[in-house]
Amino acid sequence: MPIAPTQGNRKLTRNTKTELAAMSRLFSSAVFREMAKKGRSGLFRQLADDAGLMSDCDERATVGDAFDRAFGVLKIAGRRDEYIYRSAISHKILMGTHSLRTASMLTEFRAGACKADVVILNGTATAYEIKSERDSLARLSNQVANYRKVFAKVNVIASEDHVEGVLATVPGDVGVLCLSRRYRISTEREATELPGNVCPQTVFESLRSAEAAAILRALGREVPRVPNTQLHGVMRAIFADLDPATLHAEMVKTLKRTRNLTPLVELVDQLPESLQAAAISIPTKRAEHVKLVEAVGTPLVKAMAWS
Repeated sequence: MPIAPTQGNRKLTRNTKTELAAMSRLFSSAVFREMAKKGRSGLFRQLADDAGLMSDCDERATVGDAFDRAFGVLKIAGRRDEYIYRSAISHKILMGTHSLRTASMLTEFRAGACKADVVILNGTATAYEIKSERDSLARLSNQVANYRKVFAKVNVIASEDHVEGVLATVPGDVGVLCLSRRYRISTEREATELPGNVCPQTVFESLRSAEAAAILRALGREVPRVPNTQLHGVMRAIFADLDPATLHAEMVKTLKRTRNLTPLVELVDQLPESLQAAAISIPTKRAEHVKLVEAVGTPLVKAMAWS
């Protein structure tokens, strides 16, 4: 990547809190969606300025290079936010072990009273709770308890400093992963697959109405014909009667179809690695993909005039 020879090296080791906060916000859905809709982003320009990225890259740099530079700074242990962890899961598990054509990834997926940071669907459903250097473990027990009601496997992926605390906090069937200082994922404890332990009613509450109906039909159950005001309660009662393991297997099949990532393969291939996790997790219309790719390829000097 084109980088200014002296200032770039300085910034890798000395970044102010303001610069780091701006770099974190660069990977927000607001910036990503604005680039997709307009082919430019005034918010990107503002944050890139606040992060000092113009002085970190030379005149040949593109918007994509700026994202890569910000990602490289945030990836350093002690600075990592949730997006860095999601990127690690995306690249090292979703696209490393599986592929976008055979597996799906969901983010912020409702599970009981909580939302799972990341869920990967392949032959089963695995939830990943992220505990970065910036997080505490105060809510972890409750989060894991909710995830176990919906997903056959639950993992917590944490920083090296959190691993010992996580192991002491979560049940023995919950997997514990570590994102090392060298940005590698290691397994401290394997998760146990327990589809028979999910709660059918909690699964129902996590689904879209059309997904719940599709699951019932696939299991040979009739979708009740009742007024909309009664439908939720009636369907919830039907789900309560389903076999947990059978329901979980059908949920995985249905969600892999309804949340299919295959349409994103071409887009992901055209984006820098730093933005690929955003492309997978932030919804955009296919018609917006061209504008997004063009925005990312824009010379940074030109992008600093975006409004």
